[in-house]
Amino acid sequence: MDTNIFFIILLATIMHAIWNAMVKHHPDKAVAVSAIVLGHLPLCIFCIIYFPLPGKESIPFLIASVLTHQGYQWYLLNSYKVGDYTNVYPIFRGFGPLFATLISIVFLGVVFKITTLISILLICGGIMFLGLFGSKNQKQTEIIKYSLLTGSFIGLYSLIDGYGARASVSAISYISFSFLFNALVFPITLKINNYQNVLPRVLKEGRLIFWVGGALSFFIYIIVVWAFTKAPIPLVAALRETSIFFSIFIGYFFLKENINLKKIISILLIVIGVIGIKLF
Repeated sequence: MDTNIFFIILLATIMHAIWNAMVKHHPDKAVAVSAIVLGHLPLCIFCIIYFPLPGKESIPFLIASVLTHQGYQWYLLNSYKVGDYTNVYPIFRGFGPLFATLISIVFLGVVFKITTLISILLICGGIMFLGLFGSKNQKQTEIIKYSLLTGSFIGLYSLIDGYGARASVSAISYISFSFLFNALVFPITLKINNYQNVLPRVLKEGRLIFWVGGALSFFIYIIVVWAFTKAPIPLVAALRETSIFFSIFIGYFFLKENINLKKIISILLIVIGVIGIKLF
């Protein structure tokens, strides 16, 4: 992977870890997730006005992106219903790049070097290790099921947005329209999930996440989608998810969380995978 792309993605992962830490420590995950989704809107509107339209070639991808994000958000909220954030989050974030890699190889004919595949597996395995092992939750089977379904949609929207951005006149405009329509449809997802009065509570209980987390999330995904147009999508997706590596350190230094053996093993696997991506 090109050095500039590599370090730009790593910078994005640090910002990704920051807004995820904000969501993680909010008492109501539905409000926190809604604050992120709706927090995209101010910058979406600005970019839609400033940048050219995406182009008709990207419209099918745009529609698929909005629908796939609804599937992701549906299973995300249901994952949080059955399991703790620290249990479900690593599983679905680690499985997303794995699923994208599998689809790319089987259906899209993408060929990866063995060293690249091993690096992706190490990163994803290191991330999923945190969620798959050590939990004593009696609903662990259900947690894994919903987390893997959530991760499947992460892999799908990564591929859709990557190819959609490549087909678009402007990647920034493409993502802006995707996030705009996603925010408009998202209340339906909340209603189907029986979440009541969430949106009015966002600016009361999730104001900081709305303004800061939403802006960070928007900028990060712009960077990621730009990288999708410059490098293999599964590779970028895997490197993006190393944000959990930085989340561990944010938790330790700022949120007074412990670093245990499970986290140390996860860190080592992720670091080896990142080095592999850069070297090979």
